[in-house]
Amino acid sequence: MQDIFQQNYKARFCNLVAVMVCSVPDGISRLFVTFVAGEAEHPHAHKRTHAVPMFSPEQENISTSSTKVPIKYGELIVLGYNGSLPNGDRGRRKSRFALFKRPKANGVKPSTIHVACTPQAAKAISNKDQHSISYTLSRAHTVVVEYTHDSNTDMFQIGRSTESPIDFVVTDTIPGSQSNSDTQSVQSTISRFACRIMCQRTPPYTARIYAAGFDSSKNIFLGEKAAKWRTSDGQMDGLTTNGVLVMHPRHGFTEDSKPGVWREISVCGNVFTLRETRSAQQRGKMVESETQELVDGSLIDLCGATLLWRTAEGLQRTPTLKHLEALRQELNAARPQCPVGFNTLAFPSMRRKDTVDEKQPWAYLHCGHVHGYHSWGTRDSSERDGGRDGRERECPMCRARGPYVPLWLGCEAGFYLDAAPPTHAFSPCGHVCSEKTVAFWSQIPLPHGTHTFHAACPFCAQQLSGEQGYVRLIFQGPVD
Repeated sequence: MQDIFQQNYKARFCNLVAVMVCSVPDGISRLFVTFVAGEAEHPHAHKRTHAVPMFSPEQENISTSSTKVPIKYGELIVLGYNGSLPNGDRGRRKSRFALFKRPKANGVKPSTIHVACTPQAAKAISNKDQHSISYTLSRAHTVVVEYTHDSNTDMFQIGRSTESPIDFVVTDTIPGSQSNSDTQSVQSTISRFACRIMCQRTPPYTARIYAAGFDSSKNIFLGEKAAKWRTSDGQMDGLTTNGVLVMHPRHGFTEDSKPGVWREISVCGNVFTLRETRSAQQRGKMVESETQELVDGSLIDLCGATLLWRTAEGLQRTPTLKHLEALRQELNAARPQCPVGFNTLAFPSMRRKDTVDEKQPWAYLHCGHVHGYHSWGTRDSSERDGGRDGRERECPMCRARGPYVPLWLGCEAGFYLDAAPPTHAFSPCGHVCSEKTVAFWSQIPLPHGTHTFHAACPFCAQQLSGEQGYVRLIFQGPVD
C-alpha cells in the first residue's frame, strides 16, 4: 500500500503548495511536518533562505539560475487582507508589495531653494524636468524646493493613484469586506500620492519614510490650506491633508514586541506628535529624539489603510505559507471532533479561505469550545433563520452565551510573530493563529477614521470585541 502511495505521489502531487512528502529508503512515515518554536523536525522539511520571498507566488518563482539574486529591502503588507485582495492581486494593486533594489538608483534629495517666488515663477521652476516640492504660503508667495538625483537611494511611492509614479496602489480597507466592490461606494480618504519610502542601496539598506509622493510631473504641491512652516535653519516643511502616521513596535517584531507610540511624519521626514484631529491645521510637537527610519514591524497609516513594514531580515524569521500549510495539516491529522455530533472537523484548504466547508470548525467565542456547525442554542425562531450570522448562541458544553462563528486559518504569514501552532482565535471574526500573534495584535491601537483608535484583526480589519479580543480554542479529540 505504501509503495502505491509513493508512485501516486510522484505522479500527481509534486506541485502541491502543501508540505511535500519526501520518499526515503525507510519509507514514508508521516504526511505532515511538526514544527516546534519555528524549527522543522523532519530532516526533509522546507528550509527558508534569504533568496526566497515568503508568500507571493510570482516572487517564489524567481529563477535561481541567475548568479545575481535581487536584493530585497523589505515588504509592505496591507492590514485587513488574508493573503490576497478579495478579488485577487492584480498588477500594482495587491495586498503585499516587495521592495527590491532597482537596477539603477532613482532616489532624489533636496538641492536649490527658490524663495519668494510668484506663482508664475514657481510654475516655471516646477515644469523643469526634475523633482520639486512647492509650498504655497499665499496667493503671491510660493517657496519651491528643487530635488536632484541621489545615486545612493531607491525611491518607492505609495498612494491611491494608478498613475505611473505610484509603485504600490492602495485603496481604502473596509473591515470584513469580501469583494473590491465594497470599497467603491466609499469616498476615499487616502491621498492619491500618499507617501514615499527611500531605501539606502548599500548595507544595512535603511528605509526612511516621507509624507507625500511626487506626481506625474515630478512635483509635490502643498496648497494654502495645508499645514506648512519654515524651520529654524531656513528650510521648508509641511504635512499632508490627512497625514501619514507611523508606529514602531518596542523590541521589534518578535515574541517580545510591545506597542509603540503613533507619530506623524512630515514631507521632509521629520517626526511629530499627533494633531488634535487628522486634518487639523496646527501641527504637533516635533520629536527630535525619533527618526523616520522604518524597523521590522513598523506600521504606516494612510488614513484609510494601514501597512505593515517587514524587513528582509525579519521575514527570514517569519513562517512561510508552506509552514502554515504544514500546521493546518497537522491540526487536521489530530482529527478534532464536534463534542456533540461526533463528526470529524477539518480546516479547509488555504485556497478556499473564504468558503464555508461542511467540515469547517465553528467556535463559541465566549468560552472557546470548538464544534461543527449546528442550529442548537437559539432562543427564538428569528435566530433559527439561517443561524450563521454570528449572533449570540448558547454553548452546549458549558452554557456560556456568545458569538458562534466559523474558524478561518490566518493565511498572511507576515502578520505572525512566531511559528507556533494556531491555538487562538480573534473575536468576533474567528481568524485563527498563534497565541503570541493574537496577544500582540490585540494590544495595537490602529487608527480608525479621523480621530479614534481601536484594536483590530490583522487578517480582516474587524474591530476586536470581548475582554481580550481573542479566545483560546478548546478542541475535542477523537473518541476511539
